[in-house]
Amino acid sequence: MAEKESSKAKIYRLKLTIVGTALVIAGLLCNILGDWLSSNNANHLLVSAVNSLGDAAIFTGALGILLDFVTGRERDDKDEERQRRILKEMTPDYIDAVLRAFSAAPEDLKRVATPELLDSLATNVMGLRLGDAQFAREIYEDVRDQAIRAPERWHDVEVSIRLSTAVERSAAGTPLFDVLVEWEYTTVPSHPVRKFACVSDRDEYADLMADVPATSTWLMTPRPGFDAATRECFELLSFTVNGDERKISRSTRKSGQTYSVRIGDDLVRAGQPVRIKHLFRVVTAQSGHRLYFELAQPSRDVKLTVDYTDADIARLSIGDMVTSLRRAEINQYPKQLDAKVISAELPGWVLPRAGFTLVWTLVSEQSATADAATSADRPTAA
Repeated sequence: MAEKESSKAKIYRLKLTIVGTALVIAGLLCNILGDWLSSNNANHLLVSAVNSLGDAAIFTGALGILLDFVTGRERDDKDEERQRRILKEMTPDYIDAVLRAFSAAPEDLKRVATPELLDSLATNVMGLRLGDAQFAREIYEDVRDQAIRAPERWHDVEVSIRLSTAVERSAAGTPLFDVLVEWEYTTVPSHPVRKFACVSDRDEYADLMADVPATSTWLMTPRPGFDAATRECFELLSFTVNGDERKISRSTRKSGQTYSVRIGDDLVRAGQPVRIKHLFRVVTAQSGHRLYFELAQPSRDVKLTVDYTDADIARLSIGDMVTSLRRAEINQYPKQLDAKVISAELPGWVLPRAGFTLVWTLVSEQSATADAATSADRPTAA
């Protein structure tokens, strides 16, 4: 299938046709002038010169048009083939120059590339580095969904947790720990309203988890001593933005409760980082031996501090659920101090759904283990 002529080729042919036509017309006019001079008994040499000039102009114009018509297509094909050859030879240099320019100035790539093109480029680059296109594609899609599409990014995250024995409520039923949790981080808020929910229904919990980070949800399984709808089991105590206290509103229902705090439409529109801090209290069973705290958004430089001085805990450890080559640095106060405090620091970025697990052994359990060991070591009578 023949390709369409380029605009420049069309303009060139049009100019050539106009010039050829003009020469033919000029030749005809010269012949008319020669006939007129001959009829008026003009000098024979003059008449012959005018007629010869006219014939030459007609011949030249007609020949030019004819040659262009006959050889134009062949010439265009040769020119196109030459251009293709030049482009083919120069393509590697062009590609190398473009890649170097984009790597040195990402803003240029941002101006010309769509998100889909950037995704394709990133996937191809990872495929080359990993040597497996499918592996690279799935890894990149996972990172893209967790990090690139995350509504917020948290910086300088500080989490403080204090575990203490709930003496009065433990005496009435299931032994409980009061858990006081404080989150503090810097972020550009994506929602004007933040909600904190405590629910007992797993389906409702799954629905609310899809509203992260606008809603933080705590699942409390119904059992003796645990009621997700009461303040005694879950309560948001304070919420500040850049040190300014925000008003907290509360709503309840049979399956749980929700606390709402307005950050402000103006702060969301401004798109500037703010320091957010909130404090809530929750209860957990001492026999659970485990608490898990999850990072809802991509977080950088996370620090966790756990104080269990006032809890009947003999030993507590922190396990990080982070898929990173950077391991969390765990520190614990010396035994000589009365305070029982353990901390963990994780530098750099951490993807969402990573977090820390607190695992403890109760004093009563350690005592029972020690007594059992002592009994096993005691000699028996012959």
